[in-house]
Amino acid sequence: MLVRERMTPNPITVSPTTSVNDALRLMREKKIKRLPVLDNRGQLVGIVSEKDLLYASPSPATSLNVWEIHELLGKLVVEKVMTPRVITVAEDQPLEDAARMMDDGKIGGLPVMRGKTLVGIITESDLFKAFLQFLGGRRPGVRVTAYISNTKGTLAKIAQAIFDAGGDIVGLAFSEDPDPKKQQWEIAIKVQGVPQAKLVETLRPVVREIIDVRGS
Repeated sequence: MLVRERMTPNPITVSPTTSVNDALRLMREKKIKRLPVLDNRGQLVGIVSEKDLLYASPSPATSLNVWEIHELLGKLVVEKVMTPRVITVAEDQPLEDAARMMDDGKIGGLPVMRGKTLVGIITESDLFKAFLQFLGGRRPGVRVTAYISNTKGTLAKIAQAIFDAGGDIVGLAFSEDPDPKKQQWEIAIKVQGVPQAKLVETLRPVVREIIDVRGS
């Protein structure tokens, strides 16, 4: 799955001279938390988050009166509070690249580029929705969590066993055990078309240990 399949295309943007007040109002109206910043040539020059804008607002403990605060914020523009060095991702990169970049950079969203042109934005919410789909979170079925060997062909044996039992895999995720000596993975698999008891019986010979079983 590629970034372009999960991004929000044609994102809402602001210019460097947009006031902080206007940017905040736009975020609240559109229910978004970050805005790419484009210059007058349409080039990406920064990104501004809701947090950036809120931190730019005067503290509640300020001695300024409400009219002075309004005047101050009216003069403050996005260029003064935005992040100018933007981490971006290309539209044809794998989705996991975007997830890794967000995690490494401790950020909640990435502008998506086609060359030098902004074509979208991808956020933590988009990744969460993809994660939900990968695990079959909105599909009924039997969900099994198990430890499996990390040897070649193990996943193929599991898939074949489920197929032979008349089942259909509708969700799948797995992660490596942090202890390399165990040489195993933890797998979560959701299956339709097989009763719970029969699925457990089918999987026991091809997994090391079944940890959890539940219907949904």
